[in-house]
Amino acid sequence: PHQAPFRRHSFPMLRLLAVAALCLSCADAFSSSALPALCSSAKPHSSFRSTPSTSSLRMQEAETPSGLATSEGKYDAKRFYVRPDRLADITLAGLGLPLSLGFGAFAEGYGVSLEKDVEGEYAVLKAAGYALKEKSIVADFPRPAQPIELYEFQGCPFCAKVRYAAALLDLDILFKPSPRESKVNRPFVVEKGGKSQFPYMVDPNTGTEMYESADIIRYLYKNYGPGEDKAPELLTGPVMTFGAAFSLIPRAGKGSKKSADALDAPPAKPVTVWGYEASPFSKVVREALNELEVDHVWKSCARGSPKRQVLFDQTGGTMQLPYLEDDNTGTKMFESAEIVDYLRKTYSK
Repeated sequence: PHQAPFRRHSFPMLRLLAVAALCLSCADAFSSSALPALCSSAKPHSSFRSTPSTSSLRMQEAETPSGLATSEGKYDAKRFYVRPDRLADITLAGLGLPLSLGFGAFAEGYGVSLEKDVEGEYAVLKAAGYALKEKSIVADFPRPAQPIELYEFQGCPFCAKVRYAAALLDLDILFKPSPRESKVNRPFVVEKGGKSQFPYMVDPNTGTEMYESADIIRYLYKNYGPGEDKAPELLTGPVMTFGAAFSLIPRAGKGSKKSADALDAPPAKPVTVWGYEASPFSKVVREALNELEVDHVWKSCARGSPKRQVLFDQTGGTMQLPYLEDDNTGTKMFESAEIVDYLRKTYSK
């Protein structure tokens, strides 16, 4: 049997402390990056409306990372950067984290270790020749040959519970957004399964199709995890149904209805997004993908995921989430605000 720190419910206090640390780090990120940017571009006001000066707008534009690769092969990206016009979105998206009890933030068997720093290896923190490395046990689990397909939408608490399980198991999922007013995926579920109920899972590796979030979670743990009996009771029971529902309230149903100006048909190929469920930066990208009904392969990179090193290597030493790859246009980019702008420009009428 596996032994690892921060195991699911063995140390609930440690889980709460870890969630608190994540919340504090997000708050620190907002105060250290977004708020100064807001202050630098604001004028003393003489009315309820104020207009930034031309020079301050140029400064803001110059400071805003594009998220794209530069001529040197690196990426123009800033970790924890919040574009001033998206501060409210990111703040509200982060408010639900405590209510999720940390689900979606950590891979199964999460733990940390202090090791000698090795050049070229990703670490959450490096100092004085040492590196703080995040670990998990997901590499020991069976991996699906093809991505599991999940029909769901961002504002559904039952769907959120399945996403939490996928993050714990470090599974890559082909999401088929099925928001209200969906023209493709929601009708498919009704035709295939007989009812408009979500989430709906299709596993091309086994031919299994099913409704019911608790059944899907147990199935994933049985086939791609440590065993069905190890599925967290908090996820399969009603506790996290309420937790997930309350965690979605700050975003007021974002990602639950298809945008009126979204394209009628999805792109020829699914886009690929590297992200993780607990990240507010990743959440706003998922909301846009759902509202545009854009199919996407979600490469889960929860804390402890081995894919963080893969992304670090692939991007020449940048490990930041989310990261988008769109084979339809050849676009690759970081920065959540820029990704959302790109998606809306590319996949709207």
